[in-house]
Amino acid sequence: MLSDGQRRFLDSRQVGHLATADRHALPHVVPVCFAVDGVTLYITIDQKPKGDPRRLKRLRNITDNPATAFVADRYDGDWRRLGWVMLRGHAEILEAGAEHDLAQQLLRQRYPQYRSMQLAELPVIALRIGRTTSWGDLSIDP
Repeated sequence: MLSDGQRRFLDSRQVGHLATADRHALPHVVPVCFAVDGVTLYITIDQKPKGDPRRLKRLRNITDNPATAFVADRYDGDWRRLGWVMLRGHAEILEAGAEHDLAQQLLRQRYPQYRSMQLAELPVIALRIGRTTSWGDLSIDP
């Protein structure tokens, strides 16, 4: 599903943007940390200073409307270097199990900040990639 160039570009990005919509198709976009494994993009819910992380709008939206999109991009003052990769598909919320644990392991490897967080009991968003689109310069930053 992902070309080698798209995969390398995603691996070089540290943040992307997750787009969900509620049952009325009202959009909601948030910046997220992510990891891609095969044809799935994973996003863990991390510790939140206030409130129950399971009540986040992105999780409520996925429950009501699993159609989801994600984009990772690069902006550069030299517009010849602009580029982005968009993934679209259906998302699931993983509460526990082998895939949940693997996703959190991948995310801990990618982001050292997660290593000290208590994530095991927190949900993971699994975006099942159904379609990929990309544009611009997907070369890796020097």
